[in-house]
Amino acid sequence: MRNEFTAIIEKDGKWFVAYSPEVPGANGQGRTAAAAKNDLSRAIKLILDDRRRDALKGLPRSASREILTVV
Repeated sequence: MRNEFTAIIEKDGKWFVAYSPEVPGANGQGRTAAAAKNDLSRAIKLILDDRRRDALKGLPRSASREILTVV
């Protein structure tokens, strides 16, 4: 699955911090902007996987599940 999100990256002392306004709670950090962006990417993946699992808990057997691609 491919998703695109905004990454806001700021320098904070010797570190770079990153966050995405579309995914509250997703943050990344690193010694370089690229490392902070990579850390943010992993955080977003973890959050979305967790939200997906939570959303699927307790679905009735009669519910259908399909993949939706947003372009």
